[in-house]
This record gives sequence, structure tokens and C-alpha cells, in this order.
Amino acid sequence: MKIYSYICTMISILPGFLHISPADILDIVLVALIIYLVFRQIRGSSAMNIFISILLLLIARIAADVLGMRLVSSLLGTVLDVGVIALIVLFQPEIRRFLGNIGRTAGNSLEKRNLLSRILGFKADEDLHETSIAQLAEACMEMGAAKTGALIVLRQSDRLEDILATGDVVDASISKRLILSLFFKNSPMHDGAMIISGNRIMAARCTLPISTRLDIPASYGMRHKAALGLSEQSDADILVVSEETGHISLFRKGKAIPVSGINQLKLLLSGK
Repeated sequence: MKIYSYICTMISILPGFLHISPADILDIVLVALIIYLVFRQIRGSSAMNIFISILLLLIARIAADVLGMRLVSSLLGTVLDVGVIALIVLFQPEIRRFLGNIGRTAGNSLEKRNLLSRILGFKADEDLHETSIAQLAEACMEMGAAKTGALIVLRQSDRLEDILATGDVVDASISKRLILSLFFKNSPMHDGAMIISGNRIMAARCTLPISTRLDIPASYGMRHKAALGLSEQSDADILVVSEETGHISLFRKGKAIPVSGINQLKLLLSGK
């Protein structure tokens, strides 16, 4: 009899439940889009399991509301409401990356930040000159041959002020000798990242965020994880010279591009 009552209840609410208006369709599409965007941002990270758990709790609460299970719905609602603050803390890196990507996309759509530059009062970094590209590429190839570890950040539209604040100011023109001397093993500034903005070396010995992804290859060292982490959170290009193998990689938008030779490296540095 109890099962029969449940079936009758579900049948009685189906007509009202299935009555969908255009506003309901728009609501469903927007929620699905938000879930998709969040999923894409946290895919492969440690927050993925938490996100799936939240979706399951949300689905369970909706089902409880539909079935008229007030106690279960109230309990699940309390868990979800109280957990908002905890979620902000747990998802802080993902939220920051998500909002940063939205702002970056919006900024790039405004004619490459010309309008933003006028409003905010800053100029975009100039592209690397051919001489700067040649000096940087030759330095990386020489460090790779000598198996000298290096981590070089090429700043784009993101200002990376918080990253610059962790290092030491250099503010010098790009030159092969300076790069080699800064990353020399006995140099006090070799540990950390070099930040290049336009055609100048802005800072050295900077600290980069480490990626929290769970699918990082076992061959990646701390330099690779740091380069991956920054490329996930900004639009910067990051060059890594492996101290173990001497291989050179360029990280861009969360992906690693292996460099096979100096000509390929020059093309990548020129934005091609």
C-alpha cells in the first residue's frame, strides 16, 4: 500500500512538474552552462570529487522537494547552505582562475584592451623584438645543453603583480649573458622564476603557484609544476629548462609544448 501511495503521489504531481515555460527552459540552460564552465575549470584537479558530491546533494534535494519529503529536503538544504563558506575556501584557486579567465576574455574582446588601457591608465607590453627573441632562445638552448635548470615567465595581458612582488627587481634589457648568469647554479638568484615583460627582464627569483591537478606526469619536477600552475591561472607563457634532462618546454594555457630546436623556440616566442 505504501508503494502504491508513492506511485499515486508521483503521478499526481507529474502534470505540474512537467509544465515547462520558456523561462524554465532558459533557467535550465543557464544552470547547465554554469555547471559546464565550472566542470571545465576544475577538471583534473582535487576539487573534482567535491564538485560531484555537491551536484549529487543538490539533485537529492530537488528529488526530495518533488516527492514532498520535507525533512530530508530541509536537512539537505541546511547542509548545502552552511557549506557555502567552506566551498569558497576549498574552491578558492578554482574560483580565482575562473573569474580571471572571464575578466581576461572580456578584456581581450575590447580591441585588445585599448579601451581598458585608457580607463585604467596602463599600456600593454610590447611584443618581443627579434634581437630579444634571439638572445632568449640562444640562452635557453645553451642552458639545455649544459642541463642548467631555468624558469622564465613571459608576461602577457595579466600584470602578475603578486608574482613580481615575491622576487627581486632586475629591470634590465634581455641579454643572453645576463640570463645565463642569473640561472648559473651558484648564483643567489638562480632559484625561482624570471619575469620578462616586453623586452625587459623585470624580476628574478620569483615564486610561482604550484598546479593542483591530479593528472600531472610523473616526470614533471617542481619547475614544470610551477609553470603549469601559472599557465592555468594566467595568460602568461612559461619556459622551462629541465635540470635533469636539459629538455625545453613552453607552457601555454595549461598545456606543455615540447621544444625540439632553436627555430621552433623562436617561432613560439614570436607568438606563432
